Amino acid sequence: MDKIRRIVTGHDSDGSAIFRDDDLIEPLVIPTGDAAMATLWTSESLPADCNDETDGRLRDAGTTIQQGSVLRVVDMLPGASSPMHRTSSIDYGIVISGSIELELDYGVFKTVNTGEVIVQRGTIHKWRNPSNNNICRIIFVLTEAKAFEVNGLSLPEVMEH
Repeated sequence: MDKIRRIVTGHDSDGSAIFRDDDLIEPLVIPTGDAAMATLWTSESLPADCNDETDGRLRDAGTTIQQGSVLRVVDMLPGASSPMHRTSSIDYGIVISGSIELELDYGVFKTVNTGEVIVQRGTIHKWRNPSNNNICRIIFVLTEAKAFEVNGLSLPEVMEH
């Protein structure tokens, strides 16, 4: 998997813009073995605090951060699929290379190709890379959201294995 160049800006003590970081980040294969991921940045609040000098990449982040945001690159491995899952978040996904199948309830799915965008709104879903040879790279920005409600009850977060 290709490393990802990450450039982070900031300010010096006089308020002038500076380049704070310029590094290469390697996606790491996750325990389920279906994808490799690299978290590039997180914020622990929304709106984010530009005075927080914490390297957002190093902040402890699960799939999402409560009241915050996560920027992550996901490389879905050839022929692999994720478990069905749902998070209380709005996820913006941009397919950078390859194709991915997004499956929702009852086996309904759409194929999303290079350059196309997904807005995932707290629905249960899974990802499947239909290629036997090519990685599908997706950039995701995840922000916390209020869970969808049915008859006044919030749908729970789910991670099926």
